[in-house]
Amino acid sequence: MTARQIRGVVDRLTAAGHWRPGDPHILLVADAGYDGPRLAHVLADLPITVLVRMRTDRVLHRPVPPQPPGTMGRPRRHGDEFAFGDPNTWGEPDVVTDTTTRLYGPALIRAWDRLHPRLTHRIAWAGHNGALPIIEGTVIRLQVQRLPSGAIPKPVWLWHSGTGLDQAEVDLAWQAFLRRFDIEHTFRMLKQTLGWTTPKLCSPEAADRWTWLLITAYTQLRLTRDLTADLRRPWEKPRPAQRLTPARVRRGFRNLRPQLTCPAGVPKPSRPGPGRSAGTPNHRPAPRHDVHTVTSTNTRKPKHSKNTKTSTPRPRRTG
Repeated sequence: MTARQIRGVVDRLTAAGHWRPGDPHILLVADAGYDGPRLAHVLADLPITVLVRMRTDRVLHRPVPPQPPGTMGRPRRHGDEFAFGDPNTWGEPDVVTDTTTRLYGPALIRAWDRLHPRLTHRIAWAGHNGALPIIEGTVIRLQVQRLPSGAIPKPVWLWHSGTGLDQAEVDLAWQAFLRRFDIEHTFRMLKQTLGWTTPKLCSPEAADRWTWLLITAYTQLRLTRDLTADLRRPWEKPRPAQRLTPARVRRGFRNLRPQLTCPAGVPKPSRPGPGRSAGTPNHRPAPRHDVHTVTSTNTRKPKHSKNTKTSTPRPRRTG
């Protein structure tokens, strides 16, 4: 399903002229919940570069070294192991960069080229015919000195679907992944604070209009942060006006609203329409758009009794 959604997005970007042949590949950044090698294999025909975060307990493999002449037996498909949790298996990195960041302090970035996972005929690869592919990529390890929240920083492992990356491409990869957090919190703010998913809309066109209205409101909250006071919660730290979040600006909007002019006229009183009379069924129901995926045709689960033994009633005592 993720691959189908990405194909639709790429088609819309191409149709709108945002990507043309000859432009750099589209960078797809995802979290550890997505299978990066699988997406890179399925979307190999699209101009997409996959960058995903991997868990810290993953184990990848290096390429198979050249086989000595005269060696008998089946050739190897996987080289030596590269365990994220065992530094003894890392070896010398192919690219090393050291950058000082504003929020995270000194950042040490190391990259190892041509590493691939060992695939098995399970989960997404269960229906794959033939031998499983060898999907090589670049593993990037990001280690920072501090976090803005004060928590203990842990290393971040990234898998890039490209190979032979230079220092500039490695820096672009980890910076793009950090930029993903800003976009993710923007969507979180649109959903929780502005109510993006609150209304039950009946058509995709109405959902698009509602999305653009929220984007406009988000932009206005960014532009008016110099005009509002910081009405912060007791557990929040004070911030200057230039650093106020849209949620804090919206919180102080009730003090800003009386000072703004209203370009609209005074609403005229009117009575609502008669509508459908009581007791009359609705013969024109609104169309429904199913957003769920049916994974099984048998949706009813059989009910099993915990006690499968049949008990016979005991005779009552008399006398």
